[in-house]
Amino acid sequence: MTPLEPALIARFQADVTRLSETGRLALAVSGGPDSMAMLTLAAAAFPGQVAAATVDHGLRAASADEAAMVAAYCATLGVPHATLAIAEPRPATGNLHAWARKHRYALLLRWAAGAGCGALLTAHHADDQAETFLMRAARGSGVAGLAGIRARQPLDAVAILRPLLGWRNRDLRAVATTAGAPFVDDPSNRDPAFERARVRATLAAIDWLDPLRLAAAAAHAAEAEDALAAMTRLSWSQRAVESPGAVAITITDLPREIRRRLAARALRTIDPATATDNIESLLESLEAGGRATQGNVLASAAGEIWRFRAAPPRRSH
Repeated sequence: MTPLEPALIARFQADVTRLSETGRLALAVSGGPDSMAMLTLAAAAFPGQVAAATVDHGLRAASADEAAMVAAYCATLGVPHATLAIAEPRPATGNLHAWARKHRYALLLRWAAGAGCGALLTAHHADDQAETFLMRAARGSGVAGLAGIRARQPLDAVAILRPLLGWRNRDLRAVATTAGAPFVDDPSNRDPAFERARVRATLAAIDWLDPLRLAAAAAHAAEAEDALAAMTRLSWSQRAVESPGAVAITITDLPREIRRRLAARALRTIDPATATDNIESLLESLEAGGRATQGNVLASAAGEIWRFRAAPPRRSH
C-alpha cells in the first residue's frame, strides 16, 4: 500500500469538516473505486473515528464477494465493517434502482445510528452531480431539481454527507489505485438501458461539457433553492393564517415561485397525502380568481387571499 499524499488527506478532511463537526463517521462503501477511495481517505484523515458498511443487494451473483472484499480491506485499515443485506425480495417490475436505493439508505442509516455515528458519508462525486444536473435539466426541472445531489442532508439522527462532490471520478480512481485498494466496476454503470449510463457516455464524448462546471451550476442552484426556501418560510410566517382544517394566505406582490411554494405548503398542511409536485393548473385557477381541487384539498381565491380547506366528499352515483 502506497501512502497517500498529505495534500489529498488534508483536502478530504477539510471537505468533511466543512459539512459537519461530528465525531464518529459512518461510510457507505460499495466496493467501487469511488467509495474505496473515500474509505482510504477517511481512514487516513480520521483514524479511529470511522466505520464502514456494505449493502449486499443480492442483485448480482458477485455482490457477496464484493462485500467480502470491502471487509478484508477494512481489516487492513483497522476500520470496523458490517455487511448489510436487503431482506425483502426484489420486485418483478418497476424501477429496480429506486427500490435498491430506498432499502440501501434505510439499512445504512439504521446501522449508522446503531454504531453511534452522527453522519453517513457517501461517495457521490462531481461526475455524479453533473449527470444528475443534465438528467433533471432534460426533464425541465425547476431550481429544486437542478440543485441536484445535496452535499448535506440533515435527518433525525444521522446526517448524510457527500464530501466528494468537488472531486472527479478519475481522481478518486487514482487515489484507490495508488493506495492499492481493491475495487470493482459495476457493469450497470455502462449499460445503456439505464438513463444515467447514457448521460455518462454523453459527458465522456463531449469534451466541452465539463463535469466540474456542471457540478458548480448545481451548487449555485442549491444556494438559490435555499434562499427561496427561506423566503417561503418567512412569507408563511407573515402571510399565512391557519385555523382548524383551513389555511388563508395573503399573496399580494409575491413572485409566482413563492406563491407556488406557499400553495404547495398549504396543500400539505391540509392533507399531507396530497401530491404537490405539479400544481400548475391549480395556480392558474387561483390567479384567475377561481377555485380548484388538488387531491383532497379545495383551493379558492378571493381578491389577494387564497384559501385552502379539505375538499367535500365526492358524491357517489
